[in-house]
Amino acid sequence: MRFNFNVLIKRQVLAHLPTDWGDFDMYAYAENSDQMQPHLALVNKNTDLSETVSVRIHSECLTGDLFRSKRCDCGAQLEASLQMIKKDGGLLIYLRQEGRGIGLINKLKAYNLQDKGMDTIEANVHLGFEPDERDFEIAIDILRDLKIKKINLITNNPEKLAAIGNSEIKLSSRIPIIIPSGKENDAYLKVKQKMMGHLLT
Repeated sequence: MRFNFNVLIKRQVLAHLPTDWGDFDMYAYAENSDQMQPHLALVNKNTDLSETVSVRIHSECLTGDLFRSKRCDCGAQLEASLQMIKKDGGLLIYLRQEGRGIGLINKLKAYNLQDKGMDTIEANVHLGFEPDERDFEIAIDILRDLKIKKINLITNNPEKLAAIGNSEIKLSSRIPIIIPSGKENDAYLKVKQKMMGHLLT
């Protein structure tokens, strides 16, 4: 993962968003108002941001989030996180970092390489990228803008824990989010666990 501490995003707009998971305030963050794919923060209306807040930092996965791809666990993690936030309050930060930051087209190219025997890390590296190109400092900037001081982080990813640990935001606890594997994503999840240190047990 590459940390970028010079990200210049700012809040562009706030709107009310009723959903199947409750009523949210949706904030859009971007460098300017013309940016086509802003980062998002969805804050459950029942959330007190001055207290310890449950937070899910979720990177966009069009194939999993929208089309329910079985190649990954992203869509299932997103839905499980929203169910937690519906029940207990909290917020979802949705980062537009498709394919671990390599973009949708390159992610599909990586799929083709995986179908030929590479794992997810090998495929990204073969295409000229780091195993994970995401920048979680963007999420820190959003938490700062919302004046959130303490969080319970919904994650299995040690890189997200490290990003919070390197900031002034206090990590009160980690909330695991374990999704059962299937035949289509078992190898993918094993790479996440063994090669990237994800806390899947």
